[in-house]
Amino acid sequence: MQRILSTELAAHAGEQVRLAGWVHRRRLLKSVAFLILRDRAGLAQVVVADQTARQRLEQLPEETVVEVTGRAVANPDAPGGVEVVEPGWETLSEPAEPLPFELYRPELRASLPTVLDAAPFALRNARQRAPFELAAAGVRGFRATLDGLGFTEVHTPKLVGYATESGANVFGVDYFGRRAYLAQSPQFYKQAMVGVFERVYEVGPVFRAEPHDTARHLAEYTSLDAELGFVRDHRDVIGVIREVFAGMIDTMAERAGAAVAAAGITLPEVPAELPVVHFAEALELIGAATGEDLSGEQDLAPAHERWLSAWAEREHGSEWLIVTGYPTAKRAFYTHPDPARPGYSRGFDLLFRGLELISGAQRLHRYADYVAAITARGESIEPYASYLEFFRHGMPPHGGFAIGLERFVARLTGAANVREVTLFPRDLHRLTP
Repeated sequence: MQRILSTELAAHAGEQVRLAGWVHRRRLLKSVAFLILRDRAGLAQVVVADQTARQRLEQLPEETVVEVTGRAVANPDAPGGVEVVEPGWETLSEPAEPLPFELYRPELRASLPTVLDAAPFALRNARQRAPFELAAAGVRGFRATLDGLGFTEVHTPKLVGYATESGANVFGVDYFGRRAYLAQSPQFYKQAMVGVFERVYEVGPVFRAEPHDTARHLAEYTSLDAELGFVRDHRDVIGVIREVFAGMIDTMAERAGAAVAAAGITLPEVPAELPVVHFAEALELIGAATGEDLSGEQDLAPAHERWLSAWAEREHGSEWLIVTGYPTAKRAFYTHPDPARPGYSRGFDLLFRGLELISGAQRLHRYADYVAAITARGESIEPYASYLEFFRHGMPPHGGFAIGLERFVARLTGAANVREVTLFPRDLHRLTP
């Protein structure tokens, strides 16, 4: 017999079947016992009526890996409406020691550090696993949406020879006796590939040596990057972002419905058009409502992001908000200035449920503009030499964005700490498991 999954039992009612998985729970009643088997698809109920078999079951610790054979029969009270009777089983491996929590419970009764330390086992719990199933479906939707819009997936280096994009917040490594760095972003390379494919995206890790010890910062996270050429301005980029989030949410609903249910969430609606507010106007709104003097501010504080998200929900019925026109001095040197509003840029952030998820912009695309932008900041051209070569031979107007996958999933699930939805998180203190 070929092994089947728990969700396939209904199609085999009346037949001999073979299942394999973990002992999720044992229920030892007076007249009968049940072995609840867990596999990657879900749970299966195995009825143990024979006394000899019951005694064997009593000796099986939870999380023992077993292979079960028996007859599938209909029972409306069993998971999926079918259970296995007259079972026999073989033990494939046994746990060396008990876990620090009971996995069968709907929610683990353990602290976050305990859960993270025991992540390979804690994630066997359906609720703990759900965010990662949502993330997988979201990435699938990200790829499928951009593939449908004519983008090409690329894979750029994560070891780079210079650290110029964000100053000193980089991880240095020894590279055959030379100094190298872990990439903070694929930004420079995805811009270069616009000159080849016009539209590109990447899913990969990025590294930030920022000494933040907060619930929303990580030293390594997954970035969903995209860049597109021949844009008229940043609004074309925002249009793609809307399609990307709609595709990600639709794919989660289609392919991760069980995870949505396990997480106890409702997926958000993506409006046909994302509401937009200019940075200067956003400061005016916040100042008028709170009495704060925000003149001269160059960025939004976390409290301001939360206020604006609440405003967007009240005024536009949207959990999504685009804030455009950040001051040029605050944005990266490659951000295109706004010709209509000196001092402001065509850079933007997307806020979702009170938190920044995306930073994006139209970029500069002319070599002379790059030289002028870098020198205006009092920096030398030399560290950027190889990057600037991309623009010597004709680059189209272009722009792009990056989504922090873990932040997005944290917002979707309501996680208080991004580490809850990060597979083996890396931060100031954690480098294992």
